[in-house]
Amino acid sequence: MMTTRLLLALAACLLGIAPISAVAQNGPLRIEITEGVIEPLPIAIAPFLTEGAAQSLADDITAVIKADLEGSGLFRAISPNSFISPITSFDSPVQYADWKAINAQGLVTGAVSVTGDRITVKFRLFDVFSEAALGDGLQFSGSGDSWRRLAHKVADQVYSRITGEGGYFDSRVVFVSETGPKDARDKRLAVMDYDGANVAYLTGAGTLVLAPRISRDGGQVLFTSYDSGFPRITILDTGTLQTRALENQPDSMTFSPRFSPNGSTVLFSLSQGGNTDLYSMPVSGGASTRLTQAPSIETAPSYSPDGGQIVFESDRSGSQQLYIMPANGGEARRISFGPGRYGSPVWSPRGDLIAFTKQNQGRFHIGVMRTDGSEERLLTASFLDEGPTWAPNGRVVMFTRETAGAGGAPALYSVDITGRNLKPVPTPGAASDPAWSPLLD
Repeated sequence: MMTTRLLLALAACLLGIAPISAVAQNGPLRIEITEGVIEPLPIAIAPFLTEGAAQSLADDITAVIKADLEGSGLFRAISPNSFISPITSFDSPVQYADWKAINAQGLVTGAVSVTGDRITVKFRLFDVFSEAALGDGLQFSGSGDSWRRLAHKVADQVYSRITGEGGYFDSRVVFVSETGPKDARDKRLAVMDYDGANVAYLTGAGTLVLAPRISRDGGQVLFTSYDSGFPRITILDTGTLQTRALENQPDSMTFSPRFSPNGSTVLFSLSQGGNTDLYSMPVSGGASTRLTQAPSIETAPSYSPDGGQIVFESDRSGSQQLYIMPANGGEARRISFGPGRYGSPVWSPRGDLIAFTKQNQGRFHIGVMRTDGSEERLLTASFLDEGPTWAPNGRVVMFTRETAGAGGAPALYSVDITGRNLKPVPTPGAASDPAWSPLLD
C-alpha cells in the first residue's frame, strides 16, 4: 500500500483541494489545505540516459514524459538547471540530499537503448523525502516508430503510482477534422494521440460525417454518415478503413451511435415516421431491438461501464433533460433538474459521474453530475461548448468549443473534472466531435 508523503501531497489535488505548502520535516510531511488554487507537485525528471541510443531520441522521450505530467496540471517539472547531482548512470545510488535541497518531492530516472529496430525505455520513480523507490523499475519495448507511445507509457506509470489513479496518456482520440468556410465545411474522420500528435485520416473529404465513437479495442469506429443523403450509422474498420452501414431500414434515419462496454452491441437512435427512439443491435449485424416507445425524442444514449444501464437525453418532460434506464429498456428516471436544457450525456469510465452539455441563459456549458443527479458542477462556459468525452481514467473531459461570428470555428479543449486546467488540444485545423479511446494495450 502506497502511504507515502508523495501520495499525501497529491491527494489534496485529486480531491479538488489545494495544498498550499508541503514541507519536509523530521516527522511526517505536514500539508496545509485550502480551497485555493492547486499547487502542482514538484517533480524532478532527470534527462534519460542513452545505452546505445541517440541522445536526441532520449531527449525526445524525456520531453514527452515531462509534457504529459505537466499537462495534467498536477505536476511541476523542476528545471534541470537546478539539479545539483546529475544522473550519470541508471544504476547509481540516488543522492537524496541533493534532490531535497531543490524541493523535489519525486524523482524520475530512466535510460533508452536501441537494438536493431527495437527501442527499450526503462525508468525508476523515487519518493525523495521517504528516500525510497516508489514501486519497482519497469521497462517498455517497441518498434522504432513507437517511441512516443513508450514515453506515454512511462508517464502513465509515474502518474498512476503517485495519484493512485489510472493513467490516460497512452490513448488515442477519434475526431472530425473540418476544413473550408463555416457554411460549407468538409468533414472527415481523423485519429490522433491524446496530445494531438500522429494525426491520421480515416475517411476522405467530401462526405459529411458526425459523432465518431471508438471501440474498446480501437479496432472499429462508429459514426453517422450522410453519404446516402440521410443520416446512417456506419462502422469503420481502423485496420482496413473499410466501411459498412450498420442499419438500413427504409424511410428511417439512424444516428448517435455508441458501443456497449464489451463492444458486442451498438446503441443508437432511429427516427421513423416523425418519432425518434432508442434501439440496440449486434455489431455484427442482425435484428435491432427497440428500447423506448414514446412520442418524445430519445437520443444521445451512453452505457454505464458495467453495461447494465443507459443514460440518454429526452424531451418527454417538455424540455431536453437527462434520464437513466435499464440497458434492455424499461422505466426511465429523470436525473437533471437544474435550470436550462441538458444533452449529450456520457457515463464516466469510473461509473461515478455523468458528463453532459448544458444550455442556459444563452451560454453553453460542459458539466458533470453524480449518477443520481446530485452534485451538479459546471466546468466550462462559452458561446458553444458541447459533446464531452471521457479520458480513460475519468479524470479529464475533452469537448468541442466553437467561437462566434462568421469566422468562428470549432476546436478541441480539455478540462479536469474539478473545472481546472482548461486548455486547447492541438489539431491541424478546425476539429469537433472528439471520442477518447480506452488505454491502448
